[in-house]
Amino acid sequence: MKIIWSPLAVDQVRDIASYIALDKPTVAVEWAKKIFNSIEILYDYPESGRVVPEINRKEIRELVQGNYRVIYKIKANEPEILVLVVKSYRQKLKENEIEA
Repeated sequence: MKIIWSPLAVDQVRDIASYIALDKPTVAVEWAKKIFNSIEILYDYPESGRVVPEINRKEIRELVQGNYRVIYKIKANEPEILVLVVKSYRQKLKENEIEA
């Protein structure tokens, strides 16, 4: 299984970590590590995340890390996963963020 991060997801992790770092630089680094490490389980168990409720498509799933959602897509007929979005639960998910 191959895991690919979308440019949007990478940008979101960077932006959130930068915001956290304004007050707590070491916490920001640890938070980013936790986000990237949280998806390691997908190598062996790609369907371990729950189906994203507002999308309700079996290939679009999410893992929760603290107050953040790591939303990913299991690509049909390919041994790969695409990490689409990293968002706070307080932010609304936009349809164009999950199209890949």
